[in-house]
Amino acid sequence: MIVLKSAREIENMREAGKLLASVHKKLRSLIKPGVTTLEIDEFVEDYLKKHGATPQQKGYRDYKYATCASINDEVCHGFPRKEALKDGDIVTVDMVVNLNGALADSAWSYAVGNVSEQAQKLLDVTKEALYRGIAASVPGNRIGDIGHAIQSYVEAEGFSVVREFIGHGIGAVIHEKPDIPHYGLPGRGPRIKEGMVFTIEPMVNIGQWKTKMDNNGWTARTVDGELSAQYEHTIAITKDGPIILTEQE
Repeated sequence: MIVLKSAREIENMREAGKLLASVHKKLRSLIKPGVTTLEIDEFVEDYLKKHGATPQQKGYRDYKYATCASINDEVCHGFPRKEALKDGDIVTVDMVVNLNGALADSAWSYAVGNVSEQAQKLLDVTKEALYRGIAASVPGNRIGDIGHAIQSYVEAEGFSVVREFIGHGIGAVIHEKPDIPHYGLPGRGPRIKEGMVFTIEPMVNIGQWKTKMDNNGWTARTVDGELSAQYEHTIAITKDGPIILTEQE
């Protein structure tokens, strides 16, 4: 069942989203060669605590960290760790913020120092794919229109879209209906309606779209060892179109 949100619920989620966006703004200057993803995780948890919020994913299915931090060929759900980031890496930091019971979810990929031209193109294309998916999220369209907008653009740029992990509704809990694939055919799936709140979070690979799981049961990585990037926003659907609850600008 898809739960439509009231204007008050959306406004509360917008406040959580503003806080989450402010964390990502701080990470822009924090992420550099020599920093560890465990240090990033500790910063995020401390920052949220100081602002009266908590990391919703900590404790979710026994997950131990405030963030997911996925490096290079890790597609998603990478564990924060003590190894230092190196010049040329890319790292995706994903988090869910709980502010007074309202949730917001956003992931962002960062270049660590100087990255290759191919890595920079991957980052640019993935971010643009996110915003193309958001642009398709208007009342009257269908969920398939979002995935089609993302997939057709990404593949035209020579990259691939991960299939195994998708966007999702969000509200009282992290994962609600509807599911939001980042691939598919236009005109398919549930109708997009005012009051829906969901994430769009394309994961884009340089090589094959398929992933494999690490032994930790959480971390997914590309099957061919090629780089992967991800950008994610939480959006709310209004009668006038989508509004981005986690916008950083």
